[in-house]
Amino acid sequence: METANSQACNVCLGVLQEFCEKDFIKKVCQKVDSSGYQFANLVFSVSFPPQLSVREHAAWLLVKQEMGKQGLLLERDGVIQLKEAYKWITHPLFSEELGVPVDGKSPFEVCVIFAHPETDEDCHFLVTVCPDCFKPTKNKQSVFTRMAVVKALEKIKEKDFRKWFPCPPSLPKAVCTALEIQCAHSAVFVAGRYNKYSRNLPQTPWIIDGERKLESSVEELISDHLVTMFKAESFNFSSSGREDVDVRTLGNGRPFAIELLNPHRVHFTSQEMRELQQTINSASDKIKVRDLQLVTREAIAHMKEGEEEKTKTYSALVWTDRVIQKKDIEFLDDTKDLKIDQKTPLRVLHRRPLAVRTRLIHTMETQYIDEHHFRLRLKTQAGTYIKEFVHGDFGRTTPNIGFLMNGTADILELDVESVDVDWPPPLDD
Repeated sequence: METANSQACNVCLGVLQEFCEKDFIKKVCQKVDSSGYQFANLVFSVSFPPQLSVREHAAWLLVKQEMGKQGLLLERDGVIQLKEAYKWITHPLFSEELGVPVDGKSPFEVCVIFAHPETDEDCHFLVTVCPDCFKPTKNKQSVFTRMAVVKALEKIKEKDFRKWFPCPPSLPKAVCTALEIQCAHSAVFVAGRYNKYSRNLPQTPWIIDGERKLESSVEELISDHLVTMFKAESFNFSSSGREDVDVRTLGNGRPFAIELLNPHRVHFTSQEMRELQQTINSASDKIKVRDLQLVTREAIAHMKEGEEEKTKTYSALVWTDRVIQKKDIEFLDDTKDLKIDQKTPLRVLHRRPLAVRTRLIHTMETQYIDEHHFRLRLKTQAGTYIKEFVHGDFGRTTPNIGFLMNGTADILELDVESVDVDWPPPLDD
């Protein structure tokens, strides 16, 4: 460890002197332990100040020059990078202290960020020599990122580098500081299917001009429990299509997936997942969840494929302005694969671009109720606007039920009866 008159190394700025010691490793491991993450292995990464790359480069040029004098050739790839050397020394120490392997593919990462303000200006000459390597970007506080500095060092000629920077580098007064120790776990994904039984519940939070219109949503009723149990920082919700606030989703439900970001707890048995499902279902009578399971990021692509390609079955309560008998609606039962053109509905124009979409109504089945009402069961191509197919949306959907019946029709209630996406795989309860 450092003594009053010990000298900080002019190349590694103390990284290989002070920060490979067991005391420092212990300090990092205490931070990892207190962060409360579940992990079976870890990736250890370091963020060195970019000027270390400049100093490494200077040291390499010097060694290369000295070896040249001896008639020996030194290639750049024959030199071990400071970062590699640091990891070689520290990996076994971390593994021993935490009792888990250090593995490059682990979803759990521990990162130590080093800084050395005293030598920050070491990089600045590179802007003059290689201005095109340093483009300001919105989210970076400084143009001197490690990547930009490495790029500039690859381009700069040896004689130009020596002109601007001393070889060997000057001696610093102090060693680096470990600015921050960060822990993070990559996202985990949970999928299932949900039923929605309320006609007053949006799929996602309904907020207009910063004001909440309805107190909850399908997304929140499911995600709030998952975020708590997985101890996640935040989440992203997605599903195979969506239903309107006043539409129920029945049958075996609609597939959904939730990405849980930076979760601290990640290991759940199938029994614990069943209990979590039960917790969600007991908390509200507006929704029910089934087949709740952990999935991979890749598996979610199956759900998204289903949005456009699959079929959906609906049940609609239809009103007609003219008096009807059973025989007036029977022709709909014989209509197969009816092609319709739908201009983006007026009610969604504020969030969807104006377009005309061709959709198929595969089959229709009617059930006569009285002179002004009947129930219509439809099997359609995914992405069909059902309400507009019934009332016509001022002629924006053609043909429509009103047009087919030579009158005016409107929709009073709509239920989704099935979303024909065979994902996620059903679980045995």
